[in-house]
Amino acid sequence: MAKKPLDRGTQEGINMSTIKKAQIVNVGVAFFIASILAACTSTTVDEFRQGETGIETDESVVILGRRQASDYETDSGFVECVGDRMQRGENAISVVPEQEFIDSMFPWFEPRTAPLRTRDLEQLMAEDVVANKMNDYGIRYIVWVDGFTETSGRTGSISCTVGPAGGGCFGFGTWEDDANFNARVWDVGSLKNVGTINADATGQSYLPALVIPIPLLARVEANACSRLAIQLKDFVNGS
Repeated sequence: MAKKPLDRGTQEGINMSTIKKAQIVNVGVAFFIASILAACTSTTVDEFRQGETGIETDESVVILGRRQASDYETDSGFVECVGDRMQRGENAISVVPEQEFIDSMFPWFEPRTAPLRTRDLEQLMAEDVVANKMNDYGIRYIVWVDGFTETSGRTGSISCTVGPAGGGCFGFGTWEDDANFNARVWDVGSLKNVGTINADATGQSYLPALVIPIPLLARVEANACSRLAIQLKDFVNGS
């Protein structure tokens, strides 16, 4: 006995039910991969000390991003993240906002004119207006942050289709993220470079798609920011 064809409304209902089931499966897969993702992110921090450090309660730090490279600029958001975290918790340090400092010091800390070496800073400090501004802010250390986040090793593919009853995407993609940043600490009092800290965070990002693509991104830049800020705070405090 031949089966009676399903009417359009019933067929669309089945299609939508299938899509909803696929969405549930997609969310389950996302949570599963998220648990794997947490274990696939690693951060390494290295410190090279060249001088003694310490800071008083009435002194502050300014964190500046290096932007002299021709192929990249240190992200201002990352610089802000490091400064924000250094002002939190135990042994918090006063940090002067980057843009506020650059604007008040115009034009000496613009990308084209910013000092590249401590001897350049020594020449700047000979200018009364620069020395007075530094004193007004109570700046003890200038921290130069340089680096970027790079994506590599993309594999996999995702295809999307649209039909009368709806659409969806299917497939899987993955790639590697690497955030590498270093911070050079200049002592404004001694006009010397007192140390360098490097933070390198790597992780695998995923993009599973069963109807709806759900990106699961490795938080390499956030991890690099957090670890670099913690290390910088201890370094400046002389720990």
